[in-house]
Amino acid sequence: MSANERPEGQQTKHQPQTYDSAFLKACRREPVPHTPVWFMRQAGRSLPEYLKVREGIPMLESCMRPELVTEITLQPVRRHKVDAAIYFSDIVVPLKAIGIDLDIKPGVGPVVADPIRTRADLDRLRDLTPEDVHYVTEAIGMLTGELGATPLIGFAGAPFTLASYLVEGGPSRNHEHTKALMYGDPQLWADLLDRLAEITSAFLKVQIEAGASAVQLFDSWVGALAPADYRRSVMPASVKVFDAVASYGVPRIHFGVGTGELLGLMGEAGADVVGVDWRVPLDEAARRVGPGKALQGNLDPAVLFSTPEAVEAKADEVLAAAKGLEGHVFNLGHGVLPTTNPEALTRLVDYVHTKTAV
Repeated sequence: MSANERPEGQQTKHQPQTYDSAFLKACRREPVPHTPVWFMRQAGRSLPEYLKVREGIPMLESCMRPELVTEITLQPVRRHKVDAAIYFSDIVVPLKAIGIDLDIKPGVGPVVADPIRTRADLDRLRDLTPEDVHYVTEAIGMLTGELGATPLIGFAGAPFTLASYLVEGGPSRNHEHTKALMYGDPQLWADLLDRLAEITSAFLKVQIEAGASAVQLFDSWVGALAPADYRRSVMPASVKVFDAVASYGVPRIHFGVGTGELLGLMGEAGADVVGVDWRVPLDEAARRVGPGKALQGNLDPAVLFSTPEAVEAKADEVLAAAKGLEGHVFNLGHGVLPTTNPEALTRLVDYVHTKTAV
C-alpha cells in the first residue's frame, strides 16, 4: 500500500493538520506550492543552540529525555523554516532499549561491548515493546502539539546497518565481520536480519502511532554491497519493515549512502520515496528507480562551504534534474556536516522555496 492509497479508517494521529503540507504532498507525488526542503542531521552539531542544550549530556541519554528531544527537534524548524522536522534520536536507540550493551562514543560512533556473531547471540535480541521506548511516545506527543501543520518524520536504522554495528562491534570501513557472516552462514545472517526487522518495525510503529507523519529507513552502510548480495541477503528484511508499516498509509522513505547501483532495488523494497545521495543526478536516479516513486535529494553537503553564488548554482542543477519527477523533496545528498554554517542552510531553504514557488 502506498501513501497515495490510504484506506478509510487508517488516518494517523494528527493527520488532518499535516496532510496538505508541501512535504507530504511531494511524498504522495501530488502538485506542491513549492519544492519542500528538509535536511538529514538538521537537528544537531551545526547549531549553536543544539550544542548549548546538549552540553554535558551523553548522546543516548539525550535521546531519552522527552523535553530535550522536543527542543532539539524544533530548533531547525525555528531557525531554517524547513518543511518537515525529523525526530531527534539515533538508530541504535531501539537496540539500547532492549538491553544491548552499547554506547555512542564521541568521535567514534556506536560501540557494542559484545558483538553478535553466533546463533546463541540472537537470544539477546528480544522483541521491542512500546514500554521500552515510552520516552519516544511522550516526546512525539509533545512535538506534534508544537509543530502543528509541520510534519514530523520518524526514523529507524535498517536491518543491514544495525547488523553491521552489532556484528562489527562498531563502525567499520570494510565490514569484514559482517560480510564474513553473510557469506559464511547465510541462514544465521537471514535470522539476524529478520530479528532486526521485527525490532525496527516495532520502533517505527511506536513513532507512527504517536503522531509521526512519515518515516525514513536509514540504511547508511548498505552501499558497501553489490546488487546481487543486496537482493539476496538484505532486501527481504527491508521489505518486511516496509510491509509492517504499510497499513498506516504514511509515506515511507528509504535512504542509503553510496547506493547508486542499488536505487532500483531500494525502490522495490517498498518505499514511497527513494533518497538519493549526491553521486547520481536525480534524472538518472529516476530512470534507475522507475515510475511510481518520489525522489529525495540531493545537493552535495560540502557545497555549503562554498560561496552563496556557488550554492545557488548547484541547487539550480539539482532542481533542473528534478524537473519532470513525479515528486521531489529537496535534501542534501547525505546530511548536514558538523561545521556547516547554519546561515548557509537558512539561505538554501529560502532560495529553493522562492525559486520553486508556484
